[in-house]
Amino acid sequence: MPLFKENTKRERYLSEQELKALCEAISQSQNSMLEPIISMLILTGARKREVLDARREDFDLARKSWRISNSKSGKARTIPLSEAALGILNRLPKIKGCPYVFANPTTKKPFVCIFNGWEGARKRAGLEDLHVHDLRHSFASFLINAGRSIYEVATLLGHSQIKTTMRYAHLADETLAEAVNTVPLGKVA
Repeated sequence: MPLFKENTKRERYLSEQELKALCEAISQSQNSMLEPIISMLILTGARKREVLDARREDFDLARKSWRISNSKSGKARTIPLSEAALGILNRLPKIKGCPYVFANPTTKKPFVCIFNGWEGARKRAGLEDLHVHDLRHSFASFLINAGRSIYEVATLLGHSQIKTTMRYAHLADETLAEAVNTVPLGKVA
């Protein structure tokens, strides 16, 4: 008898109200770097390790871009930076002798873990089921719901297969409701 195959694929992403609650909760964190780290994850769709290990030399602020040379796929990719992301980068203090953008102020090295700050923030926001990687899904979903193409989202996430991106891009019920209302009624009614 064949075993039942369990579906382990998560489909968790933030609504706009949840995003507001999360941002409010993160702003109350004891860790001063948690807010810029989480904000960059949300604004770029980057992976946690990509943000934590980001070096100043990887950013070209004049061209508004971030080159991630060591991505999960093994291929370098460039992410365009929004004005909000640039604002975060410009506000971060530079630590003398430290090449990392989001460095631990004490060790001057990338954070190994942000779990404690993240755990507290998501509990304060009432989002205990939210994982850090769900912010990547949220980035993709916000773009898709704003009308961006799946190809654009795939490129921004660094996916070589659209099939992978489709797991990340979730259409909100409101977007689907708007979509069905665009069908012209014509002379049927």
